[in-house]
Amino acid sequence: MLLLKLGLRNIARQKRRSFLTGLSMALGFLLAAVTMGLVEGSYGSIIDTFTRDRTGHIQIHAEDYLDRPSLYKRIRNVDDIVAKVEAVPGVLSAAPRVFAPSLAYANDKTSIASVIGIDPAAESQTTSIAGKKRDGPFLDARRSGSQSANQSPDGYDLVMIGQAIAKTLKIGIGDELVLIGQSVDGSIANDIYSVSAIIGTKDGTERMNVYMTIEAARRYLSMGPDAHEIALMTNSPDDAVKIAARVDAALDDPALSTDPWQVVEVIFYNSMRADKEGDYVTTGVVMAMVAIGVLNAVLMSVLERTREYGLLRAVGTRPRQIFGMIVVETMMLGIISSIIGFILSLPIMKYLNVTGIPIPPVEVGGMVMDAMVADLSASVFIYPVALVLTTAFLVSLWPAVHSARITPVAALSAT
Repeated sequence: MLLLKLGLRNIARQKRRSFLTGLSMALGFLLAAVTMGLVEGSYGSIIDTFTRDRTGHIQIHAEDYLDRPSLYKRIRNVDDIVAKVEAVPGVLSAAPRVFAPSLAYANDKTSIASVIGIDPAAESQTTSIAGKKRDGPFLDARRSGSQSANQSPDGYDLVMIGQAIAKTLKIGIGDELVLIGQSVDGSIANDIYSVSAIIGTKDGTERMNVYMTIEAARRYLSMGPDAHEIALMTNSPDDAVKIAARVDAALDDPALSTDPWQVVEVIFYNSMRADKEGDYVTTGVVMAMVAIGVLNAVLMSVLERTREYGLLRAVGTRPRQIFGMIVVETMMLGIISSIIGFILSLPIMKYLNVTGIPIPPVEVGGMVMDAMVADLSASVFIYPVALVLTTAFLVSLWPAVHSARITPVAALSAT
């Protein structure tokens, strides 16, 4: 208590210096909080958009499918697996998918195409694909298991095509499309389809895709009731790793691989981490500059009280007590500055969380982002508090050690 009282007294003795020093630390807190909030919020939005675009938060494949995708590496007993994973706590939805590289043909023109078979109802709950439809109706999600629900009047299965395919083949809604590929039994896969919708943008990830119901894709590939992938959605991308472990334990099948999005899209994940770490380094450099100013103020305060410390030593004050007095004084100033910084940053962070900073529209995964929105979680404020208090502690060490080691004679004779 004595050290606390002395710390408060010493802070109050030089009100102007203490105010300016505390203000610089509070502004450092504000800058760190805003920077971290925008970093976490922006990257959180990008990751959420990216995972909801196609990957989902977790994916299940046949073993080593991610390393070497193949038409023949299939998941068996798909319905049973979907039922099991949907019962795992934290899993919100599960969407089976079928993939097949193909050649699209129409109007004497050809284009490469990636055929993707989906369950419209499950896919709409797992990814943002339904919101990327530009023209025409989405595949019938209410009766995805009915052949007639997703067929044209001529009896052709309906498909949704990416804009690049539509432009290359010069086709639109209602036109016929021929797909040619390879079936899983080794025969030639070929069939005629009717275009029901155009999906995505000309530069989006789905521009070369052809979407059809999973039943139609299975017929096209002669593959039966199997799938190549099951995408899962959880409450948050941050939960993916632990929930993936639960799903893997629930399946308990060495022939299946359950991976969170951080593994499925490891290049994207590593680039996000590197970018975030770069932003944190920048914040650290700014705080280092603040620390230099704080060190100068603390050092000046200590030098002005050299004779005072010499007198304290002469009457029996121990060096560790003088050391503690200077450290506690600086830490108290850091705590007060953190409180002021929190009060200043809270309304700004709330505004940035709700409104954000407008930016030129940027397309991420086919979704348009036009604002940088800040995160408002507790970590956004804990990190600046830790920075300010660590800075206060470090800059107090040298002046504290210097004053604790000074002899009474040298201190009292100082001018």
